[in-house]
Amino acid sequence: MYLQGAALGALVVAAALAAGLRGTVLAIVYPVAAVAAVVMGVVDLGVLLQGGQLAARLPIGLPTIGGFHLRLDPLSAFFGVVINGGVLAASLYGMGLDRAKDLTPRVEPLFPLFAAAMNLVLLADDAYAFLLSWELMSLASWALVVARHTSVENRRAGHLYLVMAAIGTTALIFAFGGLAGPAGGYAFDTIRAHAPAPMVAVLVLTAALIGCGSKGGLVPLHAWLPLAHPAAPSHVSALMSGVMTKVAIYGFVRITFDLLGPAAWWWALPPIVLGAITAVLGLLYAVFDRDLKRVLAYSTVENVGLIFVALGLALAFRANNQNAAAAVAMAAALLHVLNHSWFKSLLFLGAGAVLHATGRRDLDGLGGLIHRMPRTAVFFLIGALAISALPPLNGFVSEWLLFQSVLAAPAMPQITLNFASPAIGAMLALAAALAAACFVRVYGIAFLGRPRSAEAAHAHEVSLPQQIAMGGLALLCILGGLFGSVIVLGLAPVLTTLVGSGLPNAGTGPTPFSLIAFDAARSIYDAPIIALFVAIASLTTLVVVHRLSERRTRRGPAWDCGFPDPSAATQYTASSFAQPLRRVYGAVAFSARETVVMPPPGDTRPARFSVTLVDFVWTTLYVMPGRAVLRLSERLNALQFLSIRRYLVLMFAALVILLSIATVMT
Repeated sequence: MYLQGAALGALVVAAALAAGLRGTVLAIVYPVAAVAAVVMGVVDLGVLLQGGQLAARLPIGLPTIGGFHLRLDPLSAFFGVVINGGVLAASLYGMGLDRAKDLTPRVEPLFPLFAAAMNLVLLADDAYAFLLSWELMSLASWALVVARHTSVENRRAGHLYLVMAAIGTTALIFAFGGLAGPAGGYAFDTIRAHAPAPMVAVLVLTAALIGCGSKGGLVPLHAWLPLAHPAAPSHVSALMSGVMTKVAIYGFVRITFDLLGPAAWWWALPPIVLGAITAVLGLLYAVFDRDLKRVLAYSTVENVGLIFVALGLALAFRANNQNAAAAVAMAAALLHVLNHSWFKSLLFLGAGAVLHATGRRDLDGLGGLIHRMPRTAVFFLIGALAISALPPLNGFVSEWLLFQSVLAAPAMPQITLNFASPAIGAMLALAAALAAACFVRVYGIAFLGRPRSAEAAHAHEVSLPQQIAMGGLALLCILGGLFGSVIVLGLAPVLTTLVGSGLPNAGTGPTPFSLIAFDAARSIYDAPIIALFVAIASLTTLVVVHRLSERRTRRGPAWDCGFPDPSAATQYTASSFAQPLRRVYGAVAFSARETVVMPPPGDTRPARFSVTLVDFVWTTLYVMPGRAVLRLSERLNALQFLSIRRYLVLMFAALVILLSIATVMT
């Protein structure tokens, strides 16, 4: 705990120094943050593998609970590994940024503060420390979102983020208030000792789902995420999307599986249903969008949905005392938390490299980058394959475990869960297919083909530190896929703490790297063997093709449907690539309409094609209430211009009403 405190202190000192300094000396922030992340990550990993805990108490905070309680247990240690891995990658990437072009003095002081706040949330062992750290994390990330405040888009994103953060924190205040009870025991040990009444527990679960779901991006509380994550600097976007959303997952797990007490089976329905809807809608948003960073942000919404489905299944299995199945579902959730932090951070850093090299985020202005940014293209491809859940990369391992837990759901005694499990499985399968289509589209439009703009044609590779950060994450995506069984074994202390059991047959497969969900007869995954098979099949195909084909290499123009045109505009665009999916799903989910204006023969005016999408979630839950509040405020604005006599009448009427209420109540 002393090493953790020293590393956190170093981050705070770096933030304070950066706030008072200017110029190139600000570059010390990223080396300090990287070293602090390594130190805290090593401590977290040690606590996770040993299954122990560290505790401390600071003489600050609420006097009624005896100070500011801190504790590092296997659950917080696992999420600490996730967070500090992301901080390390973002710090390495930050070392290679062009200070004149990519950064502002508003970014460096807040970067270490943001990292420290996320770690403090994990260490908090009482409600006051948790909420204080949570708010510090929200404010630091909000300030990073609006760091380039001259942009109207950034200011709008920051405003919406601040509103949603306030709603989430308010919900968490109610959640901890319900957990503390009338006695006001805000220390987590006190909360664990006194389980709330059933009705209070339901209200706490609802508040936790709102508070943590709003920060994580759960539909319909996701509206801020596709605006705020792209608005932040790219290495901060990687932290917000790949790491900060995991702090929200941690908050939900801590409250639901640790503090709330024994669960009822139907508590699992809201996270399962909302998670499945979030997974599908997140990817539909991503498939139809043309902004590279916004596509990645919507993809985060989808992955958060997958994690909530797994957590809901774990909750249902635990309520039915099916500990082995609960361990599989919880392992899927935690492993996807780790895997998503790797491949989503990699993809956001890759998007930052594209933005740095071209100055563009719109997919239709990119193309051909594989020739000008070959290393970035390879790293981005690995991330795209991983997030598409293709074996043998890491995204497949966690989603395979998730599907194993879905297949086990019909064994639960409740008819509702039996009926819902096939539908949930179908929605998750649809989400997996949409993810593959989404990232084929992203990679094909951005990196393949011909440049669609002058900026893309003159793109260049990014600096060495940025390549190292992306390369390290790409390597983790590969190793995490090959050795997922080893990672699951390391999760045993967390699984035992949360659901009372580890994976039933972990480590008993035919090879040391076999991952077994339930038993080897029906659920086994051996990534190295699959990787070897893929390598042999690919090499064999390559050799056969070269043997049967001509030795001579010929070059010719690309097929252009018989209409030779040197313009890059004749290529597929992001919109045209998404058109089949838009016609199938967009009409139902977004009332998608395609309008074609075709001039008559002989008319030299250009034809026009436009697409209209309606976001019902945004319109119904945000735009309409916002307009209602605005109209109400305009009407109440007349109260500012009353005479003194009318103000006295209003005060007298209010006094009469209050006295009447008091009389009735007594």
